[in-house]
Amino acid sequence: MGENLYNYLKLSPDQCDFVDIGEVGEVNNGERLFLEIDNTPIVVFNIGGMLFAIGDICSHDDGPLGDGDIEGFEITCPRHGASFDIRTGKVISLPAIVDIPVYPIRILEGRIQIGLPK
Repeated sequence: MGENLYNYLKLSPDQCDFVDIGEVGEVNNGERLFLEIDNTPIVVFNIGGMLFAIGDICSHDDGPLGDGDIEGFEITCPRHGASFDIRTGKVISLPAIVDIPVYPIRILEGRIQIGLPK
């Protein structure tokens, strides 16, 4: 199987431009934050105190994904039921066959930052 082209978590920090999106307490456990950075829709999730960032786009039909139901670390598209692992972006179930983008997150001086590829 080929390399996940969208898994930006594999980039080293010097290959990313980190964008400040807010204070750590702004995304509490079980919450999600919708944002757009450079015309890229992104959703940040807090699951069990861990932060994850994915592209807010289903690879099946290019529609928004962030409003989907979450069970564990799996998000299900609200339109056609494709599901993905929000930790890696990997497809879990059809009709999607292409992984979704995932982005690195870091905490710096109490601020949440998302890494976008340079």
